[in-house]
Amino acid sequence: MIDPSELNGLMAMMPAFATDDASDISATATVALDRLEHGLDRMIRDGANVIATTGSFGEFHTLLPEELETLAGAAAEVNNGRVPLFIGATGLNTREVVRKMREIEKTTADGVLVGVPFYFPSSPANVIRFYQTISELFPKLAIMIYHNPPLHNVRLTIPIVEQLAKLGNVVAMKDSHRGTGEFLRMMDRTRGKVRIFVHQLQYSSFQQLGASGFWSIDAWMGPWPQLALRDAVGKKDFGLANDITLDMSPAGDSEKDPAWRETAAKVAIRYAGYVDPGPLRPPFVQVPAEVDEAQRKRAERWRKLCEKYRAHALA
Repeated sequence: MIDPSELNGLMAMMPAFATDDASDISATATVALDRLEHGLDRMIRDGANVIATTGSFGEFHTLLPEELETLAGAAAEVNNGRVPLFIGATGLNTREVVRKMREIEKTTADGVLVGVPFYFPSSPANVIRFYQTISELFPKLAIMIYHNPPLHNVRLTIPIVEQLAKLGNVVAMKDSHRGTGEFLRMMDRTRGKVRIFVHQLQYSSFQQLGASGFWSIDAWMGPWPQLALRDAVGKKDFGLANDITLDMSPAGDSEKDPAWRETAAKVAIRYAGYVDPGPLRPPFVQVPAEVDEAQRKRAERWRKLCEKYRAHALA
């Protein structure tokens, strides 16, 4: 199993690269292997430290079971052990999660990114039981907890995380939903066993509190700002790190509409041109004109940030 000390830096949340016919509801094989190979290889070569797939942005919710199996196998093959790789296995119920994990176990992926089954809210006792169950069934798969309260209908409180940290193969958590006080208490209770990846805009501050790395969707528009952020924090140049953070989140940004949050990001990534994630999958295929235009502008702005910070990332 992977050593938790290997989990740090930039975790790029990979899109589910789509074929040209992916918007067709009759399509049954929509994972674009050519786009996946080119995009994933480029991200790894350019410096991402960890890759995670098939979370909400990675479209676990729009993929057929066979498509997720195809994506998992292809991602593991392209990665070829170069960086830690976690395949998302979240589902509506525990049996579905277990079925996905059995397929992922057949690949060379290091582990799984798994959130609590989420159609109805789960009680704390059932959250703990869920992770205990999959931990016991798959002792050789590293587990990264996927904490997303707005979508999974449950908040993983400090007492819950403290219990989960006792499980032998729970090694990390993707998180972005805690203030500094709660984050510090969590780090104290878990004693550093669970490596925490926070959102890219939190990293400059939360790394000093114990965060091991940060996750990013935007990196697929071009990872140079994120790589520069990672390196600035590594050098303890928090002035530069804060400047990069502010550049990635300009003043005037409003709360993103959850109906378009991850979907719009995929539109922006395609406009940016660093990789081609392919078209959207049903039912998220009809994009309002104003959303499309906003993502075009977002991509243009991001390309300028890449130009600005590329030299820092390569230094």
